[in-house]
Amino acid sequence: MIAGVARDLRAEAERANERRVLVLAGDRDRAVDVAYDAVEALGVADESVSIVSTREGFRFEEHRPRNADELLGRTRDAVVLDCHEQFVPNALGRAVGAVDGGGLLILLTPALDDWPAIRDRFDDSLAVPPFGMDDVTGRFRERLVSTLRTHPGVGVVALGDDEADDDALERDGLTGNAVDGRDESAASADPPSAPPDATFPATAYGACLTADQARALRAFEALADPGSAVVVESDRGRGKSSAAGLAAGALALAGRDVLVTAPAFRNAAEVFARARELIEGETDGREGENDASERDLRTPAGGRVRFLSPAAAAEVAAEADAVVVDEAAALPVRLLEGFLDAPAVAFCTTVHGYEGAGRGFAVRFRERLLDSQFAVRDVRLDEPIRYARNDPVEAWASRALLLDARPAVDVAVADAAVGDATYRALDPDDLLADETLLAEAFGLLVAAHYRTEPNDLARLLDAPNLVARALVADGRVVAVALLAREGGLDAATRRGMYEGERVRGNMVPDVLTSQLRDEAAAAPRGLRTVRIATHHALRDAGFGSRLLDEVHAEFGGDRPGDEEGLDYFSVGYGTTPRLLRFWTRAGYRIVHLSTTRNDASGEYSAIMLRPETDAGGDLLDRHAVAFRDRERDGLSDAHRDVDPDVVRGALRACSAPVSVDLTDTEWRSVVGASVGPGMYDTAPGAFRDLALAALIEGSELEERQERLLVRKVLQGRPWEEVATELDFVSTSACMRALGDAYVPIVERYGTEFALAERERFISD
Repeated sequence: MIAGVARDLRAEAERANERRVLVLAGDRDRAVDVAYDAVEALGVADESVSIVSTREGFRFEEHRPRNADELLGRTRDAVVLDCHEQFVPNALGRAVGAVDGGGLLILLTPALDDWPAIRDRFDDSLAVPPFGMDDVTGRFRERLVSTLRTHPGVGVVALGDDEADDDALERDGLTGNAVDGRDESAASADPPSAPPDATFPATAYGACLTADQARALRAFEALADPGSAVVVESDRGRGKSSAAGLAAGALALAGRDVLVTAPAFRNAAEVFARARELIEGETDGREGENDASERDLRTPAGGRVRFLSPAAAAEVAAEADAVVVDEAAALPVRLLEGFLDAPAVAFCTTVHGYEGAGRGFAVRFRERLLDSQFAVRDVRLDEPIRYARNDPVEAWASRALLLDARPAVDVAVADAAVGDATYRALDPDDLLADETLLAEAFGLLVAAHYRTEPNDLARLLDAPNLVARALVADGRVVAVALLAREGGLDAATRRGMYEGERVRGNMVPDVLTSQLRDEAAAAPRGLRTVRIATHHALRDAGFGSRLLDEVHAEFGGDRPGDEEGLDYFSVGYGTTPRLLRFWTRAGYRIVHLSTTRNDASGEYSAIMLRPETDAGGDLLDRHAVAFRDRERDGLSDAHRDVDPDVVRGALRACSAPVSVDLTDTEWRSVVGASVGPGMYDTAPGAFRDLALAALIEGSELEERQERLLVRKVLQGRPWEEVATELDFVSTSACMRALGDAYVPIVERYGTEFALAERERFISD
């Protein structure tokens, strides 16, 4: 029966140029066996089939659930996803995206009625201490099962224990769509022709399957000119990689060196396939005479299309004529910045689907690109190529994983006033029962943060340590906060954490304990803001601050005898001056700044605390002092390249007391440099202590003067570099400005001896 079901699904999928899903629900061993039967019935080559499973030994291409991102950018006739033992929502998103039109996604699941109650290794990752596996719920799977049983294009077979005779067909998955989707799709229309003034070959335009692709190719022509950047955005299956490949081939035919990068070469395979086809077609196969390899295509004109890994490509971007970054949203922001050294660059990104969940590009990097020297052209591809427009599997995956979750439309919230918004809990059961509420809340998280993914939807619905709160105006979600309970760990767990054991889900206690060596840090209870997002139409209108105030009021306060009471609130985030101001105004104080940049945000990560009890206050006090002492030396070492405005904001957010204890000799140097003939270089340590004190306690200096203190005194940058960065007319002017900055600092912190020394020069 199963072979017949698979054949019928495949036949309809091919006829409509759509995809289908086949669920084999029941015993795992039996499901694996019949999955082979289903694949054989499809009549596809084993080389075009992938399986995602914790098991090994299959004849198909294998991927582990945690490594399913290897499927990014791939096109497969069938993908088998083993949902037993470790069902990772991200892996489902990746698997769906890899299936081609006419193809099949085969899911191996437990019996659907039982599945929501079954806990597996992914659930274990949600059971963060002090919670256990029994505290994890199955709402995500309950919702997923509901979509499998109701959505068009999904066939379900309930497997019997041993024999095929016991199998039951719950749904055949057929939609009854008899229309030939290839005839109806945009890809079947007459191939676009080259624009009259096109610089790329006409055959490149003739290879485009949609008008969208041709528009993208036209935009890519700008890469021939230095100073040009192209951003191509699309959902999965719209042909952006093919268009990028045609562009790369055309540029190489003109003699240019095109450097291509992606998370892995397999993700760029389509780029190279299309580039090779164009080059061979235009050169009558002479490309092969140049010893071209799979990753390095060469042309008779001396051009080439070559692949390097992202890190290697970023290092040599300036040496190429043009760089193409495919699946850019899957790369860290810090790495993307390296490509801004290229003469011309294209970024291809997926805006929905799993690849679009890495939103560092959209949230953080795009602003940097627009502020760069490049003239930026944007192209969006909407028309599908790999499958028909109304593919039911795309619609199912979008609903099941909320891949297209969006906040409420602007017009629905435009008139919202912060004082009229209602604060409410987003209980997981309420979210499960209200699809609109769930989609708007999750859509806000996706739109506002660079690292929101399908796994986060499961965490929102099932993780016992998470709670969510929102502001609602006229029934629409306008602000949302995702919060995680942390700390409250027993002595044995704290000891293990201190000695190097990894304790999941307790980010702040873990950093304070394992990195900053405070074994008692995981005893107090905290509530960390994991995400906070305000509708983009209501930014800077006070909704975020109002939401935090409500959270503080609900969970905060010293409550003696309350075992669920909190000792402190916390937050960790990629640091920017604006965010530092926001959290400082909300009463949070800094205790740590990471020594390396966050891979996704490209920023240094800050941890800040807001104490609510004596225990929370003690935790803040000792770590604020440690932060102050670390930064005295750290700013000229690990933090030497931190943005000066980030340093200013971080020091201003430090609550540690400061004291200045200089010798008379040191005061002579400082006073002499400020009002006399002294020099900074004679006592840099004294200048550093004073600068640190002034920036922590809040100086009355101008912003440029404070930046000067940071760059020269605290970070130890060369005079010439500092003078150039801060727009001084000369190095000597920069030196004089530093002396002037210390005049009010001496007035504020100077001893009786220092003030007398100052009067000696003033009186002269």
